[in-house]
Amino acid sequence: MVTIRSLAYLLAMSLSVVLYSIPLGVLGWAMPTAWLSTLGAQWARFNLFALRALCGLRFRVSGLEHLPSTNTILLSKHQSTWETIAFLAILPTPQTWVVKQELLRVPLFGWSMARFKPIAIDRNAGRKAIRQLLDQGLRALEDGRWVVIFPEGTRVAAGERGHYGMGGALLAEKAGRAVVPVAHNAGSFWARRDIRKYPGVVEVVIGPPIETRGRRAAEINRDVEEWIEETVAGLAAGVELH
Repeated sequence: MVTIRSLAYLLAMSLSVVLYSIPLGVLGWAMPTAWLSTLGAQWARFNLFALRALCGLRFRVSGLEHLPSTNTILLSKHQSTWETIAFLAILPTPQTWVVKQELLRVPLFGWSMARFKPIAIDRNAGRKAIRQLLDQGLRALEDGRWVVIFPEGTRVAAGERGHYGMGGALLAEKAGRAVVPVAHNAGSFWARRDIRKYPGVVEVVIGPPIETRGRRAAEINRDVEEWIEETVAGLAAGVELH
C-alpha cells in the first residue's frame, strides 16, 4: 500500500512540475520577485497537500519565533527531497538556494529553478566555487533574499552525518549576518533513492540564530553542526514507521 500511494504521489508531483513550469518558463523572466515567490510557495503547498492526502505524510514546524525580522542565512540538514519542496512554503521568501550546477539542466524542473536566481555551483571547482558562493551570496543578502544552504552538499541518510562544508559559514563571516540552523527528520519518512513515502509527521525545528560577528568561519560551522546533529538525533529517537 505504501508503494502504491507513493507512486500516486509521484504522478501528482510530476504533473505539478509540468503545470507550474509552463508559466515560469514563458513569463518567469518578467515576473516580479514577489510573484515568483508566491508561485513557488503555491507549488510547494500543493505538494505538501498531496503528500498528506496520498501518503499520510504531514509536518510540524517549531521555532518559527527564532526567525529574525530581516533576511539572513539558513543552514539546514539535508536528508530528503522533502525539504527541497517544503522549505519554499515553510521558510521566509524570497529565497536564494545554493544548488548543484547540474540541477539546472534537468528539463522543466531545472529551467524553472533558474528563474529563482539560485547559486548554482560546480562542486568540483574548489576555491572557484567558494568565491562564487561568497560573491553571489553577498549580492542575494543585499537584495533582501534569504540564502538557504545545505552544508552537507548532498542528501545524507537518516542516522548518518555528512561532512559540513565551510561555504555557508564563510558567507556568514564575510557578511556579518547571523546564521539560523534548521533540523528535521524528513529522511526517516522519505529516504534518498527510495520511491516510498511513509506516513507520519516530519518534524522541522528552527534553531535560535547563531551570532557570527567577530567569529571565524570554523567556529561558526562547528556550532551549526553541533546544534543540527544534536537536534536531529533527538528527533530520530521518536520516529516510528508504519
